Amino acid sequence: MKVIMIILAFIFSLDAAEKELYVYNWSEYMPESVLKDFTKETGIKVHYTTYDSNEEMYEKVKSGGYDIIVPSTYFINRMGREGLLMKLDKNKLSNFPNLDQKLLYRQFDPQNDYSVPYLWGTTGLSYNSALVESDVNSWSDLWDSRYKNSILVNDDVRDVFGMALKVLGHSSNSTDPKEIEEAYKKLLELKPNIKLYYSGSQKEIYLKEKVKLGISFNGEGFMAKEDNQEAKITKLLFEPEELTEKEEKKEIMYVYPKEGALVWMDSLAIPQGAKNVENAHAFINYLLKPEVSKTISQTIGYASPNLKTLELLDKATRTNRIIYPTKADLNNAEFQIDVGDALSIYEKYWKMLKAE
Repeated sequence: MKVIMIILAFIFSLDAAEKELYVYNWSEYMPESVLKDFTKETGIKVHYTTYDSNEEMYEKVKSGGYDIIVPSTYFINRMGREGLLMKLDKNKLSNFPNLDQKLLYRQFDPQNDYSVPYLWGTTGLSYNSALVESDVNSWSDLWDSRYKNSILVNDDVRDVFGMALKVLGHSSNSTDPKEIEEAYKKLLELKPNIKLYYSGSQKEIYLKEKVKLGISFNGEGFMAKEDNQEAKITKLLFEPEELTEKEEKKEIMYVYPKEGALVWMDSLAIPQGAKNVENAHAFINYLLKPEVSKTISQTIGYASPNLKTLELLDKATRTNRIIYPTKADLNNAEFQIDVGDALSIYEKYWKMLKAE
């Protein structure tokens, strides 16, 4: 009897292991309700952890232990070349045809062998209207001496150098060593204004007025704006005499810099050595459901690559320029791509910049 119980326990433990999935994603990048609903529908338990930069994810993934990761475009290219990603079985992704063809088969993964678009967005500027002294509409505003020790820059080499390169009139994807060095020297001039290097959940930084303005992901700008409006309405309802002049003026704004925003896409991928490959495919396919993608886009403020999702979105989301920019908003914008061997030049200057 005891032997039978041990055997049964072993079988049940195997079954439990088959119902697991280890997801490693960006901070505040997936509604908890989506994970719960996936488990409810499939019985697969999701172990969910987060990171704040592609570099952090890249180093951690090399040690194994994850079934799903969400790299940005240029890291898909890099990790694919290095053999760190598993080739996807599209026969198991029945919802793949829902995706916008314009976002598929890009330079970083020409056949989408390793990646499936999850969300796309922009890197632009966010600012607190109660704290800045004039309208912000240019990357060069970050260099304004009035903002000494009061700006945020992403803790991301490509975002920061991309922004500086745009200010100088170069491509944000430059591979020219002289242009990258020029961007480094321009960033040295910005140092007195930098209060934070940060790429976690940025919205609280702006809401709590730790900075006046800075580089921002559009979804973070969207969530900060929404939370600020909600807080003002709540205070007006319950404490009508307590709303100060500063609070009335306070708006968290997200703008597309005139030199051009940085455009990026994050994609779902399965790392080489993943233990729960079937479950990983099931999860990717689940996220490609139009109604699931709708929940994600409306909750966290990033654009869905799912064409069928766009048909389901409410008008307020579909026409929100922070989430879905117009053609004019993307004037001079560039899609971030892999810079190949030039990355080592960026990283050299990035270390020097942060060490200064």
